[in-house]
Amino acid sequence: MTENELSRIILDSAIQVHRSLGPGLLESAYQKCLAYELEQQGLNIEVERGLPLVYRNVEMEVGYRVDIFVNRKVIIEIKSVDALNDIHLAQVLTYLKLSDCKLGLLINFNSKLLKDGFRRVVNNL
Repeated sequence: MTENELSRIILDSAIQVHRSLGPGLLESAYQKCLAYELEQQGLNIEVERGLPLVYRNVEMEVGYRVDIFVNRKVIIEIKSVDALNDIHLAQVLTYLKLSDCKLGLLINFNSKLLKDGFRRVVNNL
């Protein structure tokens, strides 16, 4: 499956979670529910997957964790904040670079309409 095909499934699943739960919950609640929905779609997901940080050819143990990693191709970063800002986008881009992935999805469930809290982040490698 391509990144774009996965993105469509992820967005549809996130919309379903948002319609069921609405805004205002903790990120962890949305993460669990979205992970469940994606598993029901038959996708291979890893929750809280660790990312190594390599500095000067040494792997550092710093504890970066991706909220949901889908089919080892798409990174999902979940937020429940008043508004997304540039630092959230930078965080996803950094995760993409550390993992050599092309596509990240930043999803803010604390939005009245989920489409207003959904951002695609592309790593041009």
